[in-house]
Amino acid sequence: MRTKFIIASSLITAALSVAGYFFWTGWWYILGVLMVPFALGYIDLLQKKHSIRANFPVIGRLRWIMEALRPEIYQYFIESDTDGTPISRLDRTIVYERAKNEADSMPFGTQNDVYKEGYEWMPHSIQPKHFDSVNQNPRILIGNKDCTQPYSASILNISAMSFGALSSAAVEALNGGAKLGGFAHNTGEGGIASYHLKHGGDIIWQIGTGYFSARDMNGNFSVELFRKNAHLPQVKMIEIKLSQGAKPGHGGILPAKKNTREIAEIRHVKPFTTVYSPPYHSAFNTPKELVTFIRLLRNESGGKPVGFKLCIGKKSEFIAICKAMIEMDTYPDFITVDGGEGGTGAAPQEFSNYVGVPFLDALAFVENILTGFNIRKHIKLIGSGKIITGFSIVRAMALGADAVNSARGMMLALGCIQSLECNSNTCPTGVATHNRQLVAGLNIGDKKVRVANFHRETVRAYAELIGAAGLDHGDQITRDLINQRVSLYGSRTYEELFPSLEPGSLLNGKIPEKYLADVTKADVNKW
Repeated sequence: MRTKFIIASSLITAALSVAGYFFWTGWWYILGVLMVPFALGYIDLLQKKHSIRANFPVIGRLRWIMEALRPEIYQYFIESDTDGTPISRLDRTIVYERAKNEADSMPFGTQNDVYKEGYEWMPHSIQPKHFDSVNQNPRILIGNKDCTQPYSASILNISAMSFGALSSAAVEALNGGAKLGGFAHNTGEGGIASYHLKHGGDIIWQIGTGYFSARDMNGNFSVELFRKNAHLPQVKMIEIKLSQGAKPGHGGILPAKKNTREIAEIRHVKPFTTVYSPPYHSAFNTPKELVTFIRLLRNESGGKPVGFKLCIGKKSEFIAICKAMIEMDTYPDFITVDGGEGGTGAAPQEFSNYVGVPFLDALAFVENILTGFNIRKHIKLIGSGKIITGFSIVRAMALGADAVNSARGMMLALGCIQSLECNSNTCPTGVATHNRQLVAGLNIGDKKVRVANFHRETVRAYAELIGAAGLDHGDQITRDLINQRVSLYGSRTYEELFPSLEPGSLLNGKIPEKYLADVTKADVNKW
């Protein structure tokens, strides 16, 4: 192709030059136009970085054009309603319709393959509850014996997404939606920005390994700065982030060019410097020190609920935290369980694809361990892993969740089209970008209403589902309620797939074989 290009471009140039000189001057203009691709072709021939361009001058550039268009072509012309990833078109459509307050019914029956392994369903009752008799705005009270400012939380809240990962307009719209709908907005680990506070929605302040908005200039946790922000009236709970599903065990980097004066002021770092979030906390080094840190934050916040978020990794380490809680008689007010399939704006592929326990397994494990140590009564469980529909909520509650958080569902409600450009600063909807021209297209007044609508209608769908099952409230949901197909002709309930533990069984010596090694290994004085 290289030789053909050189010969063809040379002959065409010569022919047009002769034609323009002897016959018609218009050929010179045509040659001038053709000189652009010819010049690009010779640049391709001479460059040494890309073999495709070197071997196929000009034409080779089409590869990058097609790569750029591939997500849109696939999403709009190839994928079916059920096979899109990470969120199917069917689920995306549900979110869009509910956010816009449009009818979310579907014609002609389910598009799901109900005989496919992994398909899940719930049984209904011959005598279901009338929808009006079921609480359509269920809430839970978070706060145990040591909490003096318990928080009444909706069962569906906004999961952790930082300002920085999201645009200022997206953060404002989420918080405005939380205010309208009476639910909570998790700040993510990037600190508390003015955009989190502007609309008055309830805040869950997440504190990660970088201690943003609560750190000194050396990156160490600052009690004084923590106390100042924790006493803000909008801050209702504090969440210590141990790990997240998309990249558990991996720290973060804020490049210097993204560390603007505004970001630096929010995070309490020097502007225009590269800031590292380490993969582990420096404020504590053992399970007992973590429990001590929880006690410190609760005291310094004036008694507000304090909990932690984690993606389950080594099971013995979570068991060690539970042992430390019992030994010190101090318990988090809540634990947020993330799954290995959790989302993020950007993460190494190996971490997103292969690290961390998936959500269902993790939630069942945490519920069992807390129950087995007889400390479940002190702690509320929050599930966070692809919560999109009312059925997502019921499924999580069947495995022990008291409430759930949604990140990608809320992003879709904002207008996200799953263009998969969260890590490129080119998000076309203005949700996950800081390009001012793109952010300007996100109408905060409209989108905050859509967020509130999505929340209301999804919780309403949840209430309809438990009513259809003949239940009055979420406390009556058990693992027997969800069935999962395990083969063409067989299915199992969650109770069969994830057997429950008897309360206190890990204390009285009745430790199941699958937990024995991890319980034995767990040490409150080291990870």
